[in-house]
Amino acid sequence: MRKLIFVASIFFLQLGMLYTSANGWGRTGHFITGEIAGLYLTDEAKDAVDRILGETSLTVSTVWMDEVRSRDEYSYTRDWHWVTIPDGMTYEESEKNPNGDVVEAIDRLVSKLKSGNLSEKDERDFLRMVIHMIGDMHQPLHVGRGDDRGGNDVRVQWMGRNSNLHRVWDTNMIESYGLTTQQWTEALNIITPETVQKWQSGTVQDWAHESMQYRDAIYDLPESMELGWEYRNKNFHVVEKRLLQAGVRIAYVLNKIYG
Repeated sequence: MRKLIFVASIFFLQLGMLYTSANGWGRTGHFITGEIAGLYLTDEAKDAVDRILGETSLTVSTVWMDEVRSRDEYSYTRDWHWVTIPDGMTYEESEKNPNGDVVEAIDRLVSKLKSGNLSEKDERDFLRMVIHMIGDMHQPLHVGRGDDRGGNDVRVQWMGRNSNLHRVWDTNMIESYGLTTQQWTEALNIITPETVQKWQSGTVQDWAHESMQYRDAIYDLPESMELGWEYRNKNFHVVEKRLLQAGVRIAYVLNKIYG
């Protein structure tokens, strides 16, 4: 009970903090992926994750990588939140970032975690990075075209306020409903075992390519660049699906490592 109270306190504290448009999902979105992932962990994987993360829950740990990105010791991870795949290309065909990207980093860190030959700190750090990056790559604008910084340069009005296309997708649409993480999790988690099995397949590259499929809809913007209920209602099914897929796949990866 004490741990649940602690986690709840952290959640409401962090939910009120400012987010930046560089995040994959905003805090609420990442928390949703963590809550969903927790529902699909094996007992063995859950025990391992709890041991590694200590007093911090899986849900809260989903945002750690964003919180440390400005620290010098983690500056090497700044390009690991996204990947550029131009229209008409695959990840394999695209020019690779010498600093790494979200696809390359997930594959590499998962391999390191599977090896079991890590210090306690590295294992904890790499675990928190992997769960965050899987969430990031499911936010469609984190698989960018390479011409607008994943929608950050596309200035729009959201419900009459200044925003940008990236922020609309990572935060504005989700928070416009005013639901808590738990309410979102309960509302979204209505998928069948067959769907879960289908989603827990393919490669990290495949998951990145999925994000590219939504570009036409994302960039179908009115000339006024004023976005609101109509844009949200037309596109929110994509947000719901990608949050669900991210959570299910976080669990899939952790079960493969620790289950």
